[in-house]
Amino acid sequence: MSAILSADDLNDFISPGVACIKPIETLPTTQLGPEQQQPSQQSLEFEVILDGQQQPTATAASPNGTAAGAAPAQISLTDCLACSGCVTSAEAVLVSLQSHNEVLSVLDAAPGLRVVRGSDGKAAAAVSGLENPDAKLFVASVSPQTRASLAAACGGAVTEQQAGWMVEQLLMGPGGLAGGGKHGNGFAWTVDTNTAREACLVLGSDEVLGGGSHRGSDKPASPILTSSCPGWVCYAEKTHPYVLPHLSRVKSPQALMGTLLKTTLSRVLGIAPDRIWHLAVMPCFDKKLEASREELTDAVWGGAGTPGRGVRDVDCVITSKEILMLAASRGADFFDLAKSAPVQQPAFPDPAIHRFLFPAQRRKQLRDGGTSGGNLHYILHDVQSRHAGSQIQMTRGRNADVVEYAVVLGSSGETVFRAARYYGFRNIQNLVRKLKPAKASRMPGGKPFGSARRPTGRPGPLEHAYVEVMACPGGCTNGGGQIKVDDQVIVDRKNFGEKPGPDEQKAWQAEVDEAYFSGDEPDPAHGAGDDHSAELIAGISPSHIRDTLAHWADITGIQLDRLVYTSYREVVSDVGKPVSDTERVVQLAGKIGGGW
Repeated sequence: MSAILSADDLNDFISPGVACIKPIETLPTTQLGPEQQQPSQQSLEFEVILDGQQQPTATAASPNGTAAGAAPAQISLTDCLACSGCVTSAEAVLVSLQSHNEVLSVLDAAPGLRVVRGSDGKAAAAVSGLENPDAKLFVASVSPQTRASLAAACGGAVTEQQAGWMVEQLLMGPGGLAGGGKHGNGFAWTVDTNTAREACLVLGSDEVLGGGSHRGSDKPASPILTSSCPGWVCYAEKTHPYVLPHLSRVKSPQALMGTLLKTTLSRVLGIAPDRIWHLAVMPCFDKKLEASREELTDAVWGGAGTPGRGVRDVDCVITSKEILMLAASRGADFFDLAKSAPVQQPAFPDPAIHRFLFPAQRRKQLRDGGTSGGNLHYILHDVQSRHAGSQIQMTRGRNADVVEYAVVLGSSGETVFRAARYYGFRNIQNLVRKLKPAKASRMPGGKPFGSARRPTGRPGPLEHAYVEVMACPGGCTNGGGQIKVDDQVIVDRKNFGEKPGPDEQKAWQAEVDEAYFSGDEPDPAHGAGDDHSAELIAGISPSHIRDTLAHWADITGIQLDRLVYTSYREVVSDVGKPVSDTERVVQLAGKIGGGW
């Protein structure tokens, strides 16, 4: 969502035509002269003026000669989180600490831990270098949206998989990070976040439809809303706490992968979680905030089972464009890296987890699933598989980012399941209004008032069992951390005569989306990799996923609920509140190691 969190490019997320929902602060009328006092604006929605755009021409003038229309909204890191609510000072620190510079700093801090192979030369048996307390074992996970963004930046001839190999060359190969630096450290494993995403899809469907044996006791209220987008979660926690009971309790793919890597490696290899350093490469700056949540630390899965300040499941998040910065900081040109796998990934300590993380064949992204992971797409097909002869019907909403779906029985025409997709904050505003409880009337015998005239405290009937919500218009391939067409590296590679505008950005986004869906068609003979090809749903074997999750819980000795589910809480921002310098220093010092 919010590239507003990037110190390098504050306008990255708010693309042309996207309004910033931010009230204009005005001075109290007592501080203005009678000739300066103006009627209040009827609307508080303003367009943010982007670089290269002309400011709107005023059509009227105030009595003192200035334009009667309000000036464009001025937003900054301390003002807002790209119209999703206020950013606290502590969050600004947490975000700034996660960057490509932090990656280099940690790599150069001490010699890395080395995995010692067993007698067969395959399975990891032990770890060397533990005598150095600063030594760490480096692991990384890379999102498919990042690979798509980098593939588009390389040119049309590079696929998403080849871009992923280039990232592996950077993180693991001798010509990348390991070829420089103080200790020549590289990453022991680089995994695909898609594998964790498939587990999230199965868990999310079980949460909505039931039937799964691994479901948290705190089941969300209907309609269940996607929670894998951290910008949307941040917005809900800070501005609409009545939405929180509806958020899916399933962790995001980034968070689930972090938990999987930290728990498996620490328990199987017998090392402390803080000796494992996990880097996630994501399309979104808000993923940095997600990684800082107290709910996503070993305090939950390794301690009392409640959120607290502990070892993060994801230590650092960098974005797609920061990959280019990371390569340049080591004196390498990312575009010159080999477009092939550097080496076969070494065996993971547990064979079953290895087969899960490194399947024999990668599953191609389905276009019908969209570019945000396919949460809704999988659930719809799961519903369809449970009702023989049913069909999925789609209805376009008020714009391309609002779509409604229904699963209808072919024989009777009965609707058995309704769901929807809401992308972008303009559309999310409408969604949360529908869920807002009505207010009680103060008049004796008066009816509740509100948009839906509902009984006090009860959400309105949205008629949907599930809603896929993403903060970015167009989905995750349009994330704020993605490489944009007006970034200098793309301007130079495409030889633009002048600064690219909205049309060029639209065409560029189409290239990224095409790269996201690139790749070879899957071979049906391979199925899901094991003996589960007969019951695939949207190309995924739910029984294979459930078996893997059960095995994960067994080898770590941790209840599955602690591993795969998370929680949310109302957050009160400190922006706009009088805080002394001493209090602010205490807040920053106390929150640097924790969550929101």
